[in-house]
Amino acid sequence: MNNDIPIGIVTVSDRASRGVYEDLGGPAIEAELRRTLTTPWRPVKRMVPDERHEIEAALIALCDVEGCALVVTTGGTGPALRDVTPEATEAVCDKMMPGFGELMRAVSLKIVPTAILSRQTAGIRGRSLIVNLPGKPSAIADCLGAIFPAIPYCVDLIEGPYLETDPAVSKAFRPKSK
Repeated sequence: MNNDIPIGIVTVSDRASRGVYEDLGGPAIEAELRRTLTTPWRPVKRMVPDERHEIEAALIALCDVEGCALVVTTGGTGPALRDVTPEATEAVCDKMMPGFGELMRAVSLKIVPTAILSRQTAGIRGRSLIVNLPGKPSAIADCLGAIFPAIPYCVDLIEGPYLETDPAVSKAFRPKSK
């Protein structure tokens, strides 16, 4: 029996899901999580095309069946007609967490002016936090690095597993007990 915490990684891409090009986003998320987390965990990966119903089904399965307390997506957050990851995320979530997207855009705007076109977001489904990241590996690193200090405490608040980080990479913030 594997006691590692399952963490969902979803790549949303028409071309990568058809094998037209290599998925770079999913591996970039996994690499960042391996750098950041010290808690034993295992990736539960999905690759889906830019189809809202398939994105929704993958998110629901990762949260409700696989028991992932954290699900991180890459791709489908831009303004293109096929970009529907935020809509799929909102459709399956009980609560939206707009602060995650606000911080990711603020960090990205320091690097590229087109960050205002990105629609990254996050939401809660039951005891799972779903976070939508952009598709570019360097943007994944920037965004995940910016928001990760808040992720372990958010997972605590939704009664998920205790996630510990390497403080040299990302110092998880948890309020001090009284």
